[in-house]
Amino acid sequence: MTTPYSDPTGTSGTSSAPVPPPGCPAHAQGPSGLRRLYGSEAEGLPQALYEKLRQEHGPVAPVLLPGDVPAWLVLGHRENLEVMRTPSLFSCDSHNWNVKLQADSPLLPITAWQPLVAFTDGEEHARLRSAITDSLDRFSRHGIRRYVVRYANQLIDDFAATGQADLVAGFAEKLPVLVLAVQFGISEKDALPLGEAVRDMVKGTQTALQSNQFVVDTMWELVKRKQEKPGEDFASSLLSHESDLTDTEVMEHLRLAIVAAVENTVNLIANTLRMVLTDRRFRGSLSGGQMTLPDGLDQVFWDAPPLGVVPTRWATGDRVLGGQQIRAGDMVMLGLAAGNVDPEIRPDLNAPVHGNRSHLAFGAGPHECPGQDIGRAIADTGIDTLLMRLPDVQLAVPETELHVTASLVSSRLDNLPARFTPRRPGKEGEATAAATSAAARAASLGQPLPAAEPTAEPSYVSAGTVARGPWWRRLIGRRSSR
Repeated sequence: MTTPYSDPTGTSGTSSAPVPPPGCPAHAQGPSGLRRLYGSEAEGLPQALYEKLRQEHGPVAPVLLPGDVPAWLVLGHRENLEVMRTPSLFSCDSHNWNVKLQADSPLLPITAWQPLVAFTDGEEHARLRSAITDSLDRFSRHGIRRYVVRYANQLIDDFAATGQADLVAGFAEKLPVLVLAVQFGISEKDALPLGEAVRDMVKGTQTALQSNQFVVDTMWELVKRKQEKPGEDFASSLLSHESDLTDTEVMEHLRLAIVAAVENTVNLIANTLRMVLTDRRFRGSLSGGQMTLPDGLDQVFWDAPPLGVVPTRWATGDRVLGGQQIRAGDMVMLGLAAGNVDPEIRPDLNAPVHGNRSHLAFGAGPHECPGQDIGRAIADTGIDTLLMRLPDVQLAVPETELHVTASLVSSRLDNLPARFTPRRPGKEGEATAAATSAAARAASLGQPLPAAEPTAEPSYVSAGTVARGPWWRRLIGRRSSR
């Protein structure tokens, strides 16, 4: 059985079009010569593919998704903003799609309509979003930073004495879910299994469906528990909000929030640590005091956003976008990573953009990410804690041995082996944790860093300017001598 589709070029066809043999140069192209946004070309170097599409089609390009399903990929920064800010023209409701997917399509999990804020517009979207934003506003940013310091130090203690660690598996993949579990009302013992299930589900492994069910079951258990015994947490707030969400809506939004928050924050921490350990320009700007870590995160959001593509917009009518004729019902995908390197706004990609928050990483318009401040707080405080505890950390393998897994929507760093001087737990770790906690408190309150004791090593802080302490000199010295 084949699935009819409407080719963006105007040529009709079916999803069962002949496929070239693996390795053939034509394999990256489908019907009408359209480039596939999946397969070896897309998974190997997605940014290179984006640039090819930009050269061939301009700011909006026709592409093919798995099953040779047609769509448009928005590559221009201005055009991305236009789509995000006009939901009346580009809806999030997948009922508008002019394509009917096959039952086994890998696109179904990310495009099938659900009663979620991400798939609604207008009054219904406002109702659901108000419940989320109001509940998130109850989070104490100061409290979040304290939990970040606590759990970051616990994770670091697990490997500090060995002098080596994979900072993705041992740190970036664990810290966000430990912190977020507290805010959601999830027990600490359930946090890491939940995080593992989320990552497995997002990676699309053979056990992804089972992992998704584990996440769903965990959220249902949380809903039932908080109905019986509410607390000061995200789940309880959703249940009691004046928007009067149903139990199913609460469960689904808890699932959406934990998956989005964990995946994006893991990628942000991993990508930032990679830049710290491999990018001399980034490292130099930090060590020279030209940027603080919070500003440095914006450089990462520009160059390596946690989410590269958002495939959840559909045209509500015929219109022209970026010089292309879009038809009613066409999928119009937001190219966040491509838009961030649009030569119209970034003619020189080597020019620093730290502190510039006009990137597309959080979206814009009515669907702008409501939890962006929380993700930033976890990332900058967690990385700050790590660098204070392990001041001479450096990459343990050649950069060519780092592995990245690319999917339709994101590229994730799979490993980041690091080495450092082994650190013993005890008074030294306790003193460092206390200093980091003070820095976190100052950052959350917008205050300068408390003065350090005369014997304390100058530290790298996220609350103000970067102290040019010994750990940066050691890091730079080791890297430059290699």
